[in-house]
Amino acid sequence: MTQILVLYYSRSGSVAEMARYIARGIESIADCDAVLRTVPAVSSTSESFEPEIPKSGPPYASHEDLTNCDGLVLGSPTRFGNMASPMKYFIDSTSDVWASGGLVGKPASVFSSSASLHGGQETTLISMILPLLHHGMILLGIPYTDSKLSTTKSGGTPYGTTHVAGSDNNLPINEDEKTLCISVGKRIAKLSKKLKKS
Repeated sequence: MTQILVLYYSRSGSVAEMARYIARGIESIADCDAVLRTVPAVSSTSESFEPEIPKSGPPYASHEDLTNCDGLVLGSPTRFGNMASPMKYFIDSTSDVWASGGLVGKPASVFSSSASLHGGQETTLISMILPLLHHGMILLGIPYTDSKLSTTKSGGTPYGTTHVAGSDNNLPINEDEKTLCISVGKRIAKLSKKLKKS
């Protein structure tokens, strides 16, 4: 089986829902499996710790999840045009994976959700792309041959799939955004599978 890690942080649920649509796209490709993982929240109080196992949802990611995957899709909500600190904190801890070359040559894609259409989605995606380039990964965006990219009035960029959640996180993922999430899942699954065979 080709295993694609869908690693995300989600506070209000939109990024988690996007991850599930991406996983659906991955698993629609024969012999491909999506592995959903999250990262713990980061507390501003240094004495506060998250439990080792989350109360709900997928398990927390380990460095072994990274080295064992055949592809990676990384997701985070937008925080002032940047990835959320829990995701950054996790990525900053991966020097051992970088030193071993554990992600070199593997395909990767990114996704995000923000409150508004102009809330910094593209810079957030780029903030997640930068460390993946340092890890030697092969970056996949969304080509304009995907017709939804040209017609969407909400989320979706050539850098990765996005969602506009609304200021109260009250906007559901719409059909264009779902389609783009599934499309990204299919695209990374196909490439991961080809690269694994070679």
